[in-house]
Amino acid sequence: MLTETVVVTGASAGLGRAIANEFGKRGAQVALLARGKQGLDAAAAEIEQAGGKALPLPTDVSDAEAVQAAAEETEKRFGPIDVWVNNAMVTVFSPVKDMKPEEYKRATEVTYLGVVYGTLAALKRMLPRDRGTIVQVGSALAYRSIPLQSAYCGAKHAIVGFTDSLRCELIHDQSNLRLTMVHMPAMNTPQFEWVKNRLTHKPQPVPPIFEPEVGARAVYWAAHHDRREVWVGGSTVGAIMGNKVAPGALDHYLGRTGYDSQQTPEMDDPARPDNLWSPVDSSEDHGAHGTFDRKAHRASYQLWADLHRRPLGIGLGIAAGVAGALLAFRNGRAS
Repeated sequence: MLTETVVVTGASAGLGRAIANEFGKRGAQVALLARGKQGLDAAAAEIEQAGGKALPLPTDVSDAEAVQAAAEETEKRFGPIDVWVNNAMVTVFSPVKDMKPEEYKRATEVTYLGVVYGTLAALKRMLPRDRGTIVQVGSALAYRSIPLQSAYCGAKHAIVGFTDSLRCELIHDQSNLRLTMVHMPAMNTPQFEWVKNRLTHKPQPVPPIFEPEVGARAVYWAAHHDRREVWVGGSTVGAIMGNKVAPGALDHYLGRTGYDSQQTPEMDDPARPDNLWSPVDSSEDHGAHGTFDRKAHRASYQLWADLHRRPLGIGLGIAAGVAGALLAFRNGRAS
């Protein structure tokens, strides 16, 4: 099997770190893009230890030229890029009435335009070769917005619109490039420790919470299978489908519950550093996990069933056929 060359944005910590590790432990050459050098170096060391190869590239994905330069350096060191994973994000926990225009601008530049710039860098290299895969990391919040995260929800909605347009164009051009989205549930990542927060209490992911490795496995699978979208976790399925059926009811439900469900009982420090404008680096490596390990699920039965839907369908079909034959045989003997 040929060695895969993979680019992962937002790779220094959290879900991006878990995604990079998932590819790295399978022997891939992984280019790691993020702002924080310390986290990138730690992620690179993990990948090398697991048997892969790593190239840490300090990059702010809101800078289109920097993203193109990172792509160029990746191909110079590792060869043609096979998979590009757009994952980087920043956000602000705040009611809309308290948000500042520059905060919306920054969150949009990183979370949405970072995906656009990463996609453009990938397309520039993949289209002439007529091969490659682009994976957009989405969210249940790309379809069902919640209070206090308008900047993030808006950016994730925009990614869906952008990706759907591009998918149509690739079909028109009869391109062999693959484009897929993986929509995530709430995850136990360090973002809740360094996110910009205008609330009185510490932010938390809305339960049920999953470990980032669950999402990383879904991204790896999506990169190697022909699936338009992958939904991770029953909560993601419920949010997306519920919004299709009864969006107004969800508006009222989230208006009642969405504030408390996103905050812990612990007071937050309004003076603590956040990563909206610059990375939060310290002597401690943040890693992939946040502080909610005791509450986080390490697997998703829904995801397992979704990724195995074909063999499950065949198995259920066979079981139904056998049951039908036995029933017919019994009825025949009875007659």
